[in-house]
Amino acid sequence: MKALLQSLLMAAWCSSVWACAEEIPARIAQERERLQREREAIEQDRAARMRECWQRFAVNACLQEVRRSRHAALDPLRAQELELNAQERAWRTQQRDERLREKQEVQERRP
Repeated sequence: MKALLQSLLMAAWCSSVWACAEEIPARIAQERERLQREREAIEQDRAARMRECWQRFAVNACLQEVRRSRHAALDPLRAQELELNAQERAWRTQQRDERLREKQEVQERRP
């Protein structure tokens, strides 16, 4: 929520709509890439731990613990991804509203 407010304030403070139009999607794309790298690292760790589980006597308990830890590690990433989605929706809404406002101004200027 805090990041959403920051992105909205940043969009409001931008002096040029075009500068913001390039800046916000780039930042969102960077965050998505970071989340994807973290998700891949978690999945690699899970795969390694599952291979270790098959070497133990109590395989099912070990696999269950690996699944629990994976879900616990992925939950914050999912929350961050949902927040990014909300930021992107807010940015797209702002861009759409700006285009509609410009279109309306052009319509009003016509005789």
